Amino acid sequence: MSTVSVSYPKHVSNTRSTNVAPHRDLMCGQQSRVQAFYDELGADREQWIARSRYYYAALQRLLQFIVPPGKRVLDIGCSNGDQLASLRPSLGVGIDLSERMLNLARNKHSELELYQQPAEQLLLTAHEVRDGRGGFDFITMVNVVGEFADVLAAFKRLRPLVRADTRLVIVYYNYLWEPLMKPAAQLGLKLNNPTQNWLSLEDLRAFLRLAGFEVVKTGARMPCPKYIPGIAELLNNVLGRLPLLNRLGFIHFLVARPEMPLPKPPETYSCTVVVPCKNEEDNVPALPARVPEMGAFTEIIFVDDNSTDATIERIRETIAAHPNRCIKLVSGPGRGKASAVRAGLAHAAGDVLMILDADMTVMPEDLPMFFHAITENKGEFINGTRMVYPLSRDAMRTANIIGNKAFAIVFTFLLEQRVTDTLCGTKVVMRQNYEKILATRDHFGDIDRWGDYDWIFGAAKNNLKIVELPIHYVERTAGVTKMTKRLKNGLIMLKMCWVALLKLKIA
Repeated sequence: MSTVSVSYPKHVSNTRSTNVAPHRDLMCGQQSRVQAFYDELGADREQWIARSRYYYAALQRLLQFIVPPGKRVLDIGCSNGDQLASLRPSLGVGIDLSERMLNLARNKHSELELYQQPAEQLLLTAHEVRDGRGGFDFITMVNVVGEFADVLAAFKRLRPLVRADTRLVIVYYNYLWEPLMKPAAQLGLKLNNPTQNWLSLEDLRAFLRLAGFEVVKTGARMPCPKYIPGIAELLNNVLGRLPLLNRLGFIHFLVARPEMPLPKPPETYSCTVVVPCKNEEDNVPALPARVPEMGAFTEIIFVDDNSTDATIERIRETIAAHPNRCIKLVSGPGRGKASAVRAGLAHAAGDVLMILDADMTVMPEDLPMFFHAITENKGEFINGTRMVYPLSRDAMRTANIIGNKAFAIVFTFLLEQRVTDTLCGTKVVMRQNYEKILATRDHFGDIDRWGDYDWIFGAAKNNLKIVELPIHYVERTAGVTKMTKRLKNGLIMLKMCWVALLKLKIA
């Protein structure tokens, strides 16, 4: 148990003071009702969880999918500590209004740090972020925002405890279910919690924006929160995940990130541009002169993926012709673009990691836009999209355009973030986030021949903020396109949809 001293606001009690201002009196009243409810509930909380184990087990699975083990986690409204402990945090800190709930948690989970505090007056000074250290990786709020006396104040209290990479996970009741809750409580199907705030996603977006957070992704779960053999599985795992029907989920969730600058000025970050090459002898020589210098320094890594033409000779000549540029040559394993990019990034020295196709259909002159977007923390995974500006003649076949638009709709649904183009050749991440993406490849399997889905799925699994940056897509000036087997490629994309459904949506 931690020895950190935390002062508990004395006004939160069951005795209503007559010497406080009306606003504070109102806040105290709501906090006191919540505290009294859970203090009175006491050990019966354990019995209720046992009775509703299907629902609570599903909640745990959702949280475990979002929050990897071994992270620093703060749980607001931790109750008996079961959900926080199930995340296997390296540091688990829980706060709750109810001393009786905290006593339950202390008896079951001695490894957790537990404090009695209202979220609106949260004070954890020992865990504040100083000089880029400390703070929490994840802050969870599970079915508690409805009980807050002041939602905005509670969100603002989190700001000293977060870093740029911290994620706030909020699980909340679907406001569409509000008319059913009182009858359900009377029938003993639900605890008669003192819920006062039935908030929509837009309500929460507004509160978070005012507190300096932005929503990264959203989702819904469990249109059938009670276990009914056969029916619960069908509704929760299949029908309840479909568009429109998913709005009926009993619980909704969102993942948000703090809006804050990165720890260093944009101009101090270095940049690596990886260029995978397969039979691109005519495009290689022109490329270095078109790649701008970005940040502290810019290196270009050509990856020759077992070309059968003179690509490797052209790369060596290009390196000799540009002695003032940092240009490297790496040999790829000859298994496609995905493995070639990984081979190149294994030799990268930059903070910012970029992919640029050697055909230059995404113009190298657009790369600074990606650099500024990521170093100014506009997003954590910057994905080029070819579907905004008009396409140059012959840049993309009509069938490819239709297919890309159709798959974009599917992947937006599966990823729970908007994506309009999954196969644009230019994608950008920070080094530390690339390492996270690389670590999640085993979760999805080694089936992506292009590498685009490794990055997109990895970004989604790691709750990175995906931002699409429109580019001008032009026809290649030399060589032939590698995207010729449209039927086969379409089947691969369908397979990737299936993988995303199983690993991201149904997980």
